[in-house]
Amino acid sequence: MFVEKTPLGRRGQPADIAKAAVFLASDDAAWITGEQISVSEGMYGF
Repeated sequence: MFVEKTPLGRRGQPADIAKAAVFLASDDAAWITGEQISVSEGMYGF
């Protein structure tokens, strides 16, 4: 039921979250401060 409502059509995996965390810990994210970043895939209807 939940998978049907996700834009990517699959459940999130630990690697999906890890990619965001690695980016935020890198120098590429040096100018990002005090932001709320949602790594949620965006489910429909909830």
